[in-house]
Amino acid sequence: MTNIKVIIPAYNEEESIGLVVKEIPEIVSEIIVVSNNSADNTIEVAKKAGATVLSENRKGYGYACLKGLEYISNQETKPDIIVFLDGDYSDYPDELTNLIEPILKDNTDFVIGARVPGFREKKSMTPQQIFGNWLATFLMKLFFNAKFTDLGPFRAIKYDKLLALDMQDKTYGWTVEMQLKVLKQKMSYVEIPVHYKTRIGVSKVSGTVKGTLMAGIKIIGWIFKYAFK
Repeated sequence: MTNIKVIIPAYNEEESIGLVVKEIPEIVSEIIVVSNNSADNTIEVAKKAGATVLSENRKGYGYACLKGLEYISNQETKPDIIVFLDGDYSDYPDELTNLIEPILKDNTDFVIGARVPGFREKKSMTPQQIFGNWLATFLMKLFFNAKFTDLGPFRAIKYDKLLALDMQDKTYGWTVEMQLKVLKQKMSYVEIPVHYKTRIGVSKVSGTVKGTLMAGIKIIGWIFKYAFK
C-alpha cells in the first residue's frame, strides 16, 4: 500500500484548517500541519481535526515545509509520496486522489495542481497572483523550455525525488525552487487541472503590497539564478 503524507503550512488559519484536514482522503497515512508562528487557535483546531501538529516559530512558507520534512526524516517508515497543500481552504482537498494518480499510474515524479481559469472561482486569485504566475512560468519556458503554467501550492512528489532536490528556500521561493530543480534534474512532471476557490481569510502574501513585492522578487530571483547558473 502506498504511504502518502500531507504537509500543510498554516499561519493563523483557525477558521479554515479544520475543514482542510477533515476533507483530505483517508488514503493519506498522516496529515502534518505546521503552525508557522500562529497567534490564534490554529494548533488546537488542527489537532481536534486529527492532524499531527508541529510548530515552527520562524516565519516563512519554506521554513514550515522544511519543519514537516525534518519530522518525517526522523520516522522509521518513510512515505512514498509527499503532498503539499495550503491551509486556507482555497484548494479542494478531496482532489488529492487525482493529484497523485500520475505518480501511481504513470510513475511520474512530480505533479502540480494547476489553477486553470475554467476551474477557478471568480476572484479566487488576485490580479497580481495571475500576473506573477504568468511571468514566472513564461520565464521558465523561455530559459528551460518548461511546460509549467502555474506555481500552484497543491502538489505531489515522490519522497525520494523530493530529497534529491535538497530544498533550501525558507520563504516565498519554495514553490518555484522545487519546479526549477525538477527541471534541472530532468525529473518527469505533469500538471493536472484542480478547482480553486476564494480562500478563507486574507492572504498573508498576495493580500498585502509588501508580501506581493517580496514574493515577486524572490520568485524572479530564483529563476534568474538558475538560468545563469
